[in-house]
Amino acid sequence: MILAVAGGKGGVGKSTVAYNLGAALTDSGSSSASSAHRAVVVDADLSMANLPVGRGPDLHDVLAGRACPLEAVRHGVVSVLPCGRSLAGARAADLRRLADTVRAVEREYGDVVVDCPAGMRSDAGVPLAVADACLLVSTPDPFAVADVVRTRELARELDCGLVGVVLNRADDVPKRTIETFERLLGAPVTCLPTDAALARSLETGRPLGADDADPATGRLSRLADTVDAARH
Repeated sequence: MILAVAGGKGGVGKSTVAYNLGAALTDSGSSSASSAHRAVVVDADLSMANLPVGRGPDLHDVLAGRACPLEAVRHGVVSVLPCGRSLAGARAADLRRLADTVRAVEREYGDVVVDCPAGMRSDAGVPLAVADACLLVSTPDPFAVADVVRTRELARELDCGLVGVVLNRADDVPKRTIETFERLLGAPVTCLPTDAALARSLETGRPLGADDADPATGRLSRLADTVDAARH
């Protein structure tokens, strides 16, 4: 399954959710990190990449025809196909190659979580067009509602189904706010609390795991179950 993690506004924690969801899907798919079933998170934000990079070829190289998708996948606690950070790399990348890239990773690993660019730029629509379904990420702030609604409409236009909505940094959110998001977007809402370990997970390269006594862990696990159910 190819799942696009999208949001209308930058800074809402979209990359953090994608990274930790990739870990949760790997845990739910197999108890062994070396198993053939392993979710891969693809950083498709060509100009503002956030996922851990490391050495070796990256998505810029793949989209420029300099590397094949599978050799660019980095294996660690979370398997990641990272994106380069250079402007020259972004300019050389051909978005027309993204669909074949993501599908090649899906054939090898089974689940692909695509961290999409924020906003309504053309490069934000390409992952949504490729994906089987999407997960929208927002904060509960009122000004964020319009942005995520626009992303929902773009996904609908591209025939990308919606499996759920994540409200990040959502502490003590009133029930009416959650109901507003569910009514406007037509999908169940998962609230993730403000969480230091979750916020640092990209920087440390350590996603929340099933054994972590952390308030966000159970919610991410249930979110992975929702994605699993959508796959079937």
